[in-house]
Amino acid sequence: MNVNYPIIDADGHVLEKDRELHDYLGGRYTSEPRFETYGYFPSLDGWNRGTGVPGKDPETPAPRWLQFLDELGVHTTVLYPTGGLGLGLIQNPEWACVLARAYNSWLADRFIKQSPRLQGVAILPVHEPLEAAKELERAKSLGHVAGLLPAVTWLNKGYGHTDFDPIYEAAERLGMPLTIHGAPSRGMGFDFFNKFLHVHTLEHPFAILIQFTHMVFEGVFVRFPKLRVAFLEAGCGWLPYMMDRMDEEMEKPYRVQAPLLKQKPSELIRNGQIWTTCEVEEKALPFVLQQFNPKCLMWPSDYPHERLDNPISFYRLKV
Repeated sequence: MNVNYPIIDADGHVLEKDRELHDYLGGRYTSEPRFETYGYFPSLDGWNRGTGVPGKDPETPAPRWLQFLDELGVHTTVLYPTGGLGLGLIQNPEWACVLARAYNSWLADRFIKQSPRLQGVAILPVHEPLEAAKELERAKSLGHVAGLLPAVTWLNKGYGHTDFDPIYEAAERLGMPLTIHGAPSRGMGFDFFNKFLHVHTLEHPFAILIQFTHMVFEGVFVRFPKLRVAFLEAGCGWLPYMMDRMDEEMEKPYRVQAPLLKQKPSELIRNGQIWTTCEVEEKALPFVLQQFNPKCLMWPSDYPHERLDNPISFYRLKV
């Protein structure tokens, strides 16, 4: 299908390599040796994700990404980490800050500087919100277009907490959108699952809905009316369900627990502050487009994590 507008992939991935990130480590880690036995980013959840995934390219350097875009007829992609999605599980805040800076510098050099068609999203060390705000500003200077808040952390607080306000203040001031991207499955109530199929079905949407609910009811989008946040890789079908449920909750007596909300949560979707990605075959997609702001939806390739053995023909058929 020929179109007369550029197609933008809102969620692609790079496959980070510790041996490459090592050269970007700063502070006291600059001269320390690297041990290949241990990865820089923690395991997402203890499940084996390193083998047995069909259709996954083992390497995703900038030339391969550009080739993939040409094969699909896509103009631009926005790149996210893979192992780096576990940044929030790092226990040492200092290491989280050092590793985030290293990754962001690596992504700028290896991808952003190679082609304007490759845009990058910086990972933010939410363990230290003031440092995360500084890193967002540095990331913009490097050419990144947004900042990533890891959907799962060990911090025992959601992103509606005012501790994270420095990040939101910086995002508003810099005009930088924020994104929340799932992957880890720890601590969401299904650690007893013994099959990865079960885990992978729920890990992305559960993490997204937890953070979304907390941010909305705690008034983040009221306190920061220019803030834009994208909730990624859970499809869009959750929007009608969650908006019905959250709007209904605001009709009950305990709506007083969300004192900053002066409008229904569903209005936040319509005013352009909240975005999400969609799957092109979602049966709920027409209803989302009718019910909410069509401009709140983006298309993701998820390359190289896509599902089919021959994704190119699939995307050509659907795009």
